[in-house]
Amino acid sequence: MQPSLCVNLSTSEQAYLLDIARQSIHSGLESGRALQLDVTDFDDNLRIEAAVFITLTRFGDLRGCIGSLQAEDPLVQAVASSAFNAAFRDHRFGKVDSTELNDLRIEISVLSELEPVKAVSRQMLLDDLQPGVDGLLMEDRGYRSTFLPKVWEKLPSPNEFLGELMQKAGLPAGHWSDSIRFHRYHTISFAEN
Repeated sequence: MQPSLCVNLSTSEQAYLLDIARQSIHSGLESGRALQLDVTDFDDNLRIEAAVFITLTRFGDLRGCIGSLQAEDPLVQAVASSAFNAAFRDHRFGKVDSTELNDLRIEISVLSELEPVKAVSRQMLLDDLQPGVDGLLMEDRGYRSTFLPKVWEKLPSPNEFLGELMQKAGLPAGHWSDSIRFHRYHTISFAEN
C-alpha cells in the first residue's frame, strides 16, 4: 500500500501557491508576520487541509526548509505559514534579508498522509525503501528527523540516506533499537523556475 496524496494541483494552482509563498516572505520582511489569508476566498482545492514543506535555496544551496508532517491548515495558509517559517525561523540559518529575496528559489512539497513502515531490522527497512519516491520520518525515544523524497538526489543510496537521517536527529549513522519507528510519505513537489 502506498501513501495517497490529498490533492491534485493544476499548473495554474501550483504557480498561484508559489506566488503566495513569495508574498508571505515579502510580508515577513515588511511586517515581521506571515501572510494571513481569508481561506473562504479560495477554490476548494486550495482549502483542503494539507501538510506542506517549503524549501528555499539560494544559488543552489539550502537557505531554509520548514513545514509540517501533519495536515493542520488549509493548503493555501499552510504554504504561507511554512514559507514565512522557512525564511525567518529555520534555526540553521539567519533570517532572510531583503538583499537575498531576488536570488531565492522556492519549492513547495505537498505531503501525503504518513504511512507506518513495518521493519524489524535495519536491512528490512533498507530493502523496503523506494529511492527517489519515499520521504521518511524516523522517531526513537525523543529523537526525530525527516527527509523529503528530494533528498535522494543528494543521497541516492538507501544506506547513506538512512545514515544521514539518523545523524540529522543527533544519533549515530548506524543506530537501531527496538523502539525505533518509521513512517513513509510521498510528495507533489513544484518550484519556481
